[in-house]
Amino acid sequence: MVEREVVLAKLATIDRCLTRIAEVRDNETTERSRLDIEDITVLNITRAAQATIDLATHVVTTEGFGLPDSVSASFTMLSKHEIIDDALAERLRKMVGFRNVAVHDYQTLDPRIISAIVANHLEDMRAFARRIIETFEIC
Repeated sequence: MVEREVVLAKLATIDRCLTRIAEVRDNETTERSRLDIEDITVLNITRAAQATIDLATHVVTTEGFGLPDSVSASFTMLSKHEIIDDALAERLRKMVGFRNVAVHDYQTLDPRIISAIVANHLEDMRAFARRIIETFEIC
């Protein structure tokens, strides 16, 4: 059974990081440099992604779905158990790939990819959070 406090802490981290991204990108007219905005964005995408991964792993292990053999396998297992749909699971597995690049090979990040993630894929982490809240009736 999922631990409510763990889930709430991870959900709060996801929300805080995604809110921070929106704040910094909505106020690009401030004195911050383009590089600072990019750094803040990547840091918070990475933190939100890690909290999403941690939450997925927590659900998989506490619900007895098995032990994932990789970080992205948790999303596959959640899809198999109909917690999330296959399409969301695939997008979240790609998020793991981005997180790996951001953490291990930061210099190869293309600013256009970061902008595309912000524009099109932050909602994936929010959708995941909503599914966890709905499935486990977390308020």
